[in-house]
Amino acid sequence: QVQLVESGGDLVQPGGSLRLSCAVSGISASIYSMGWYRQTPGKQRELVATITSGGIRNYGDSVKGRFTISRENGKTVNLQMNSLKPEDTAVYYCNLQQGAWYWGQGTQVTVSS
Repeated sequence: QVQLVESGGDLVQPGGSLRLSCAVSGISASIYSMGWYRQTPGKQRELVATITSGGIRNYGDSVKGRFTISRENGKTVNLQMNSLKPEDTAVYYCNLQQGAWYWGQGTQVTVSS
């Protein structure tokens, strides 16, 4: 059973930085994409960033140049978030794609002074 466990969500001031991590277990294959999506109440879940097993990265327009996605050992994906804005406030979900889509439970990021 594939499981994704996120960590790192917190309250941070505008302009600050935060690092999210997601650890995956229960998967034996090494070829899959991982990433982060976010959601606020009343809105659809939106792409933040994804990274393939080959290291190809894709970012949502609103985070380009501020967020960086990376993978460690193929089973951990990190999201370094810099220059955070209040509009980055959301629940951030870790995602894994290997045919099926798998989701973590979400971690709250709040950007506020």
